[in-house]
Amino acid sequence: MTVNDDVFTNWKHREEIAESMIPLIGKLHREQDVTVLVHSRSLVNKSVVSILKTHRFARQIAGEELSVTETMPFLAALTELDLGPSQIDIAMLAETYKADSRGLSVAEFTAEAVSGATGPNKVERSEGRDVVLYGFGRIGRLVARLLIEKAGSGNGLRLRAVVVRNSGGEDLVKRASLLRRDSIHGQFQGTITVDEANNTIVANGTEIKVIYSDDPTTVDYTEYGIKDAILIDNTGRWRDRAGLSKHLQPGIAKVVLTAPGKGDVPNIVHGVNHDTVKPDEQIISCASCTTNAIVPPLKAMADKYGVLRGHVETVHSFTNDQNLLDNYHKADRRGRSAPLNMVITETGAASAVAKALPDLNAKITGSSIRVPVPDVSIAILNLQLATEADREEVLEYLRNVSLTSPLRRQIDFIDSPDAVSSDFIGSRHASIVDAGATKVEGDNAILYLWYDNEFGYSCQVIRVVQHISGVEYPTFPRAAV
Repeated sequence: MTVNDDVFTNWKHREEIAESMIPLIGKLHREQDVTVLVHSRSLVNKSVVSILKTHRFARQIAGEELSVTETMPFLAALTELDLGPSQIDIAMLAETYKADSRGLSVAEFTAEAVSGATGPNKVERSEGRDVVLYGFGRIGRLVARLLIEKAGSGNGLRLRAVVVRNSGGEDLVKRASLLRRDSIHGQFQGTITVDEANNTIVANGTEIKVIYSDDPTTVDYTEYGIKDAILIDNTGRWRDRAGLSKHLQPGIAKVVLTAPGKGDVPNIVHGVNHDTVKPDEQIISCASCTTNAIVPPLKAMADKYGVLRGHVETVHSFTNDQNLLDNYHKADRRGRSAPLNMVITETGAASAVAKALPDLNAKITGSSIRVPVPDVSIAILNLQLATEADREEVLEYLRNVSLTSPLRRQIDFIDSPDAVSSDFIGSRHASIVDAGATKVEGDNAILYLWYDNEFGYSCQVIRVVQHISGVEYPTFPRAAV
């Protein structure tokens, strides 16, 4: 047998193991509401090759490859436990087990590491929470995909309706088609059917009522069997409390805005200040995609080194707010053709930092350049630190933050010399630290932070909605503080 034969045989063996993992992952998700992760990446509904690629990607963030032969014993051990709703990272189980010197078996170690999700400690399964989407554009459709994807356990969030303006003939069919096919994010993973007689889209068994209205005050959601729902406003038409309060009609309990809120509307970045949301707060904002990208790494750097001041320059993909070709626009420069120009514009992300990080005394300024790419942006965060630092030390710190800290779902880490923007389409993190581009000299640190301004942001929105709805399940092993 040649060396190449050995490599191929090893690959086939790992394929076999990954294939055997799929029914275990699916059963845990359906029956116990447990999501199995590898370094914060879900393995639910993934193919054999996707499972293997997710394990291999561990090299980029943990420094060494992770094999399914290492994680499979921990997955098997989980199936023997009486688990409650939770997220369990089998990569972290495998790595912390290596560092444990007590001589415990895999089963003993696993039971101890996830004890917060078993027996009297486990979270009770939720009956589910109704969700309504107001607007069905770029963010609305991606949020819908995520809600449908997470409906597999039958618990948690339930997408009940979408509210849109009737655009005329075949409106329902065309909206279903846009949900089914996306030029950037690809095909919807599943089946979609249209029931025109009942104004309903059925996606993977989820019935979504399409309600036609251009005035939120005219809709009584209880007429559609919707109650105590969270409404996600994806239009950005209203941003203050008075405007967003229009959504608080019968059947709606809370409103979440997918744009920066104005006035006294709390701007929430999950992972940073989501725990400050008061239980009786009815209206909140998820801030902007750029705010979500810069605030978690800014907090991480402030916690470790202190930050005296900073400037963020976002190189941002173009959006629907711009024109395809030169035409009138109320804002400066945005009337010029988006696919043909770099367009200097403003960003509110820097000023929004104060709402998300009120204890940060540093002055943060910001500006933005829109560029001719349809998705994925990069924020260049230039910081003056309170203490001097070393580049390798900063990178090792941020790598560890991405792996083991409470911000591990927000911050990702990559060390690839050939990484470009399209590599991050579909990233579920708020931002990805580019190790190769990072610069540190004395008290000056410049971080290059990639982010999928559509999908990564939508994931942050879902996390906030899960939190305020009470279906945000704990993650094990517990993150280091």
